[in-house]
Amino acid sequence: MTAAPYNYSYIFKYIIIGDMGVGKSCLLHQFTEKKFMADCPHTIGVEFGTRIMEVHSQKVKLQIWDTAGQERFRAVTRSYYRGAAGALMVYDITRRSTYNHLSSWLTDARNLTNPNTVIILIGNKADLEAQRDVTYEEAKQFAEENGLLFLEASAKTGENVEEAFLEAAKRIYQNIQDGSLDLNAAESGVQHKPSAPQGGRLNADSQPAKEGCSC
Repeated sequence: MTAAPYNYSYIFKYIIIGDMGVGKSCLLHQFTEKKFMADCPHTIGVEFGTRIMEVHSQKVKLQIWDTAGQERFRAVTRSYYRGAAGALMVYDITRRSTYNHLSSWLTDARNLTNPNTVIILIGNKADLEAQRDVTYEEAKQFAEENGLLFLEASAKTGENVEEAFLEAAKRIYQNIQDGSLDLNAAESGVQHKPSAPQGGRLNADSQPAKEGCSC
């Protein structure tokens, strides 16, 4: 029996990093399930989610690794940085300590991912404006100084959650188009999937490779 073609053209590997309790798992759940988990348990090690979205008329499957923020899991979670095409670096706008630790997270991301990994800074819990402890302006300046994309978002209301994942995907796709991301490199974090020839049948040479992540 002829295998069905993939219903997406690319796989992008993402990681979500940041301190414990900033809402990384809640952002992932809101993005993949479109629901808010009020009692989000702390991640032990890593958790995983996927979703297919459209990027510049191309179907892209995002494979997202949600990493634990606790220091005792750092050695485990660092192994997941390799081969990430995109990284969401999250802090809590109501807890300045989580913002102050961003330099440490960014150092890990820069050292352990490839030079073309797209990093987007996410200020989560934007719905808690009255408790804000980090201004939008200072976070935006930090992002600009470090060449990062930046958005404030709310895993609770869903505000800018979709946009965060999409903006990173657009930048990754742009890097593919301009040739700055080598798809043949194992650490690129991107896999290109063959689509079926016209008529919808795959010949022997266009059988899709087994899906997997390059982690």
